[in-house]
Amino acid sequence: MIRVVVVEDQNLVRQGLRSLLSLASDIEVVGEAENGDAALTLIPGLRPDVVLLDIRMPGKSGIDVLEELKKSKALPPTLILTTFDDDALLLRGIAAGARGYLLKDVTLETLTDAIRRLARGETFLQPAVTKQALAGLERSAGDYEGFDRPDPLTERETEVLRLMAGGYSNKEIAGALTLSEGTVKNHISSILLKLGVRDRTRAVLKALAEGIV
Repeated sequence: MIRVVVVEDQNLVRQGLRSLLSLASDIEVVGEAENGDAALTLIPGLRPDVVLLDIRMPGKSGIDVLEELKKSKALPPTLILTTFDDDALLLRGIAAGARGYLLKDVTLETLTDAIRRLARGETFLQPAVTKQALAGLERSAGDYEGFDRPDPLTERETEVLRLMAGGYSNKEIAGALTLSEGTVKNHISSILLKLGVRDRTRAVLKALAEGIV
């Protein structure tokens, strides 16, 4: 069974997610939290396989929850629950370690597919939301201009980019690929140059939008 914790301040949405997930024979909701403080108490003790996390909550936000769990090394694979007007928070969530995001009005098939992917160590980012986030980046930063990549990404750069998409830090990427942190930083610099972006979050989103990872 894939053990899931749902963190959502709206009772109706939370109950709806639980009801949907009860239809999946391989997924079990083992806990619910209605705010960030409750999530920070619940998640480390339950150690779920996947967390569904509302990004907008009163008090501690989903971003706060991600950052605190990551700092304490207790962050499970986490899916952000979002809406189309959450571009800025969405980017912060990915930078804070979220493994993916999905819309609150998802179908059962999409929801369970996302959870199973995260449980397998993969990421899940809906193409429509990714394009929306990229459009938001372009609106918010006039100097964001992509250009044709001078060279395709190398196999190693693609590996680094996949780990970046999973929310891993430079140190974690170095450990996973048996590289030095300096070498990882060099690969990331090359990736940013080839994708024509300024930071790793934009790199991940652009790579996903173009189907590179």
